[in-house]
Amino acid sequence: MNEFELIARLTHSLPSGKSVVVGAGDDCAVLDVGLPDRLLLFKTDAVVEGIHFRAADPPEQIGHKALARCLSDIAAMAGAPDAAVITLALPRSFEPGAIERLYDGMSALARRHEVSIVGGETTTNPGGMLISVAVLGHVPRGKAVLRSGAEAGDAIWVTGNLGGSLFSGKHLDFEPRLAEARWLARHFGIHAMIDVSDGLAGDLRHVLKASRVGAELLAASIPISRAAREASRARLHGSAARPVPADGPVKSPLQAALTDGEDFELLFTAAARDAVPLLDAWKKEFPGTPLTCIGKITAGEGIHLRDREGIRPLTAHGYEHFS
Repeated sequence: MNEFELIARLTHSLPSGKSVVVGAGDDCAVLDVGLPDRLLLFKTDAVVEGIHFRAADPPEQIGHKALARCLSDIAAMAGAPDAAVITLALPRSFEPGAIERLYDGMSALARRHEVSIVGGETTTNPGGMLISVAVLGHVPRGKAVLRSGAEAGDAIWVTGNLGGSLFSGKHLDFEPRLAEARWLARHFGIHAMIDVSDGLAGDLRHVLKASRVGAELLAASIPISRAAREASRARLHGSAARPVPADGPVKSPLQAALTDGEDFELLFTAAARDAVPLLDAWKKEFPGTPLTCIGKITAGEGIHLRDREGIRPLTAHGYEHFS
C-alpha cells in the first residue's frame, strides 16, 4: 500500500463540520469561520531525518525547509500564511546549539513572510529528529485556487526549473512561491494549482484526478534544471562534486524533471486564451523566475507525453512514501 492509497483509506469517512469548505484531499484545508472577507487555510507537514534531510545538513536549512514546505502549500491555494506551531521530536542525545540554529532558520523565513511562530511541543523520538509544522493562513473569499478546477483546453504552466533538487540542495533552501501565487490569483483566472513536492508526474496526476480530466505534456517544453542534467551525468560517469543519491536507476534529465520531486514550484492551469498576456505580465513582475507552458489539459484520462517520436502514455510517477 502506497502513501496515497493509505490516505484514501483513512480519510473516506472523516467527520466534517459546517465550517469545512475543503477537507482532506487538497494542499490545505479551507475553513469558513464567518469572517466577512476571508476564508482560513490550515496545513500541517513534517520533515523526518533520513527521509527529508540528513543529520549532517546545516541546521538552519533543516529549519527553513520544515516551515517552507507548509508555506508552499499555502501558496498552492493562493493564500497568505499567518501563524505556525512547531512540534519538535528529538533523540535523547542532541546538541542544544544545533537546535537553536534550526529555529534560527525557521525564524528567518517566518519574518520574511510575516508569519508568527506561536508555540508548539517538544518530545523525545529515539529514531532521530522529526519536525512537524502546522500553519494557519487565509485567502480572500472567492480567490482560493483548488486542485479541482482544471478544464479541457487549459494551458498547463510551471514556475522555475525542475529536477535535481537533492543534488543541488534546492530542497533545503527553496523559497515558497507565495507572492507569485497571490499575484496569479489577483490578475488571472487560475483554474487549478498545486505545488510540485512529489514530482511533476505525480502532482499533475492529483490535479487531473480532482478535476476529472487528462493532460498532454510537451517533452521539449518541460524546464529541466541544470542540476538534473549534472546529476544524470554524475551518475553515468561515477563522479560528482556534490553527493548523488545512490539508490534507484540512472535517470535521464527529462525523467528527473518529471519524477524527482522536492522542487516546490507552482504547477497551475489557466485558459489558453490568457497565455500571451499572462506570460508578458509575468516577465515584468517576476523577471528572475522562469514561467513555462508545458502542455494542455485534455478531456481524456491520464498523462500523455508528446515528443519527436509521437504521443505516448506517461507511466512515470512521482515520489510515494511506502512504495
